[in-house]
Amino acid sequence: MADVVVITGAAGGIGAALARRFADDGAAVALLDRDADGVERVASALRTVGHVALGLGCDITDRGAVDAAFARIHATLGPVTALINNAGLSQRSLFADTDPAVLRTVMEVNFFGAVHCTQAALPDLKATRGVVAAVSSVAGFAPLVGRTGYAASKHALHGLFDSLRAELVRDGVAVLLVCPAYVATGIDQRALDAHSARLGDAQKATIGRLATPEAVADAIARAVHARRRQVVLTPVGKLAWWLTRFAPALYEPLMRRSTRADHPALAPHLVDAPRALWAQVRGRRRAAF
Repeated sequence: MADVVVITGAAGGIGAALARRFADDGAAVALLDRDADGVERVASALRTVGHVALGLGCDITDRGAVDAAFARIHATLGPVTALINNAGLSQRSLFADTDPAVLRTVMEVNFFGAVHCTQAALPDLKATRGVVAAVSSVAGFAPLVGRTGYAASKHALHGLFDSLRAELVRDGVAVLLVCPAYVATGIDQRALDAHSARLGDAQKATIGRLATPEAVADAIARAVHARRRQVVLTPVGKLAWWLTRFAPALYEPLMRRSTRADHPALAPHLVDAPRALWAQVRGRRRAAF
């Protein structure tokens, strides 16, 4: 019996690349996206080359719509063996300027969307001893200037799925968190500004080489098959992981410098990174005595 893999946010970017990757592995794929036409185009292209693919328009912030979509997936393809919570929405604005409605919108998509889909898939995942994955971000474990709502939603995913892993261990369900850094997708063109407008083609600061959606999808598929707990992608992401744990006073000013093009108002407040690191070391030495 073929695996049945559900992927959210599958009309483009990482989601569409995941659909192609899992279909090539022989899975039947169910693709969810708010863009019903876009997700059907991806599913249709897969069916054209002989894959089993179901594309469904679905607003994952609507629990009723999610439940209906998963009922159809179960009836059409069979029980879900893997769920990839990939759908996401970004935000770029300083917290002091941001309408709280923007933060709620980002949390509804990034966090509660994953909640809805995971709860809907859970009976199948327990029955199949499957895998649930959440596509988080470096912002899920590290601070990110100008993306407070986005970082908050991704930090929340870590709290949810790390705790869920402990709850599901006896059911044999694996829980995976994936933390990419910068990826060449359209997420920043769809990002919200301080008042819920789309940023469109506004340029953003990036660090290092952009990963391709295909490379990220390949890493996620391999991690799902290996039932990994967490994967941090790209050299930049891995460096951020270690710096935030062992040298946060160095990471923070480096991150602020890298994003100053997005937020020029912060430039006068940038901290010298070597001095910040030395201050942290001195503080720890004093605490030791």
